[in-house]
Amino acid sequence: MAAAVSALAVAAGGLVSAAVIGAGPVRADNCDPAQASQENAQRQGDRAADRQAPDQQAPDQQAPDQQAPDQQAPDQQAPDQQVPDQQAPEQQRNGDQQVQGGGITLRDPAQPPDPGDQAGTGFGRNRPARTLAPTRNAPQNPDQNPDQNATDQPTDEQPTDQPTDEQPSDQFRDRSRPTRSPSPSPTASQGDECLNLGPFVTDFVDIRQVQPLRLDAGIGRNGSRGTFVAECGTNRNGHNNPDNFIVAPGVSNGAHHLHDYVGNLSTDGFSTDESLAAAETTCRQGDKSTYFWPVLRNRKGDVDAQDPDGNVGQVIRARAVSLQFRGNATSRVVAMPRFLRLITGDAKAGTNGGGNARARWTCTGFTNRISPDKYPLCPRGSQVLRILDFPSCWDGQNTDSANHRTHVGFPGQNGACPQGTKAIPQLRMILAYTVPQGPSFAVDAFPEQKHNPVTDHADFANVMPDRLMQFVVSCINRGRRC
Repeated sequence: MAAAVSALAVAAGGLVSAAVIGAGPVRADNCDPAQASQENAQRQGDRAADRQAPDQQAPDQQAPDQQAPDQQAPDQQAPDQQVPDQQAPEQQRNGDQQVQGGGITLRDPAQPPDPGDQAGTGFGRNRPARTLAPTRNAPQNPDQNPDQNATDQPTDEQPTDQPTDEQPSDQFRDRSRPTRSPSPSPTASQGDECLNLGPFVTDFVDIRQVQPLRLDAGIGRNGSRGTFVAECGTNRNGHNNPDNFIVAPGVSNGAHHLHDYVGNLSTDGFSTDESLAAAETTCRQGDKSTYFWPVLRNRKGDVDAQDPDGNVGQVIRARAVSLQFRGNATSRVVAMPRFLRLITGDAKAGTNGGGNARARWTCTGFTNRISPDKYPLCPRGSQVLRILDFPSCWDGQNTDSANHRTHVGFPGQNGACPQGTKAIPQLRMILAYTVPQGPSFAVDAFPEQKHNPVTDHADFANVMPDRLMQFVVSCINRGRRC
């Protein structure tokens, strides 16, 4: 019955889900920020008109050229109808790496291109595609749609003064799902349900309005210039869950938002060093490390996830994933210890402040323009990029710490590690996405973070064989590209 009602709602063009019999009301299906903003503005205009006394204006006193609040002029453009590729030639300056056609399309080097991909440049070296054989450790059927997991959502990171701020209450430790919070009435409009869900139109910026900046410190004479690229795919096998074994071990739905995983096929909230070492992997060269990040969603997508944490919309899989290990600007690097755990960014930066925030958003063709706190609106043909740099100054002893941060740190502005720490290969994730035009996408987040782009973050645990890690170190210190 619920499916039938939902189908009727979609056929009617509605943006709210039908009531589910016996389950109570649910959230809207997609919560498109652009449309929610328009509906809110229209309602405010309607309320202002209702407050006007009837005798203040007769119906025939309105001038012919006056326009009602909900009657948009044909030449007015809604926020999600912006055509950012209509750029004057003089706007392409300041060293933007813009190519003809509005940008480049990036492909996953470890996989064959999708039929809909545009020709472009991939990350790293192109290698022959391979098909992953199913293993007993695979988390789910590769044919399963990852969007079906949208009822759970993961998380990571916490500030330095709150070591356990990402761990949920004890009610989740029995692997049960969290109690669904009250939802608005199913008869409410999308704007009512989405008004405070986030993100907001003000959370987006035209990438061409972002000032250019230098992302990396210059490499000195004693620095290590080489790189190693781990080729692990783009999660075509649909490994998703809302867990985080680093910050909430032994907890199901410990993150409250959905994660994409590449590498280790067994990763979930109950992973241990032993289980990770015994699992299979999507990476080449026997790299069993686990790499994961919150998913990005198309908020125009009509998907009723019935998600208690407010993560709704169609999951967008990254079109390309670059996992690059880099050197240090002032010194050689040493090997990471096996099972080292790293986090970058702060999943609660929207309420914690920016002390641990590391979000970097940009577009292909504009990688010298980095936004730390806004989603980028890219020209047509350009893809959204998430750049996530991990800490690379290790204390030389510990593979983890109470707050998952103090055993490692970031280099200073000159690229040097603080005294008493050792430079290790720095992991840089670059994730490329094809998103809907306009302010209509969002990263998964804790409910109270309102999908703020500053909350972007990622996690890594090193499970490389020792010989592979030594190869990585050799490549970097010798200035090679491997």
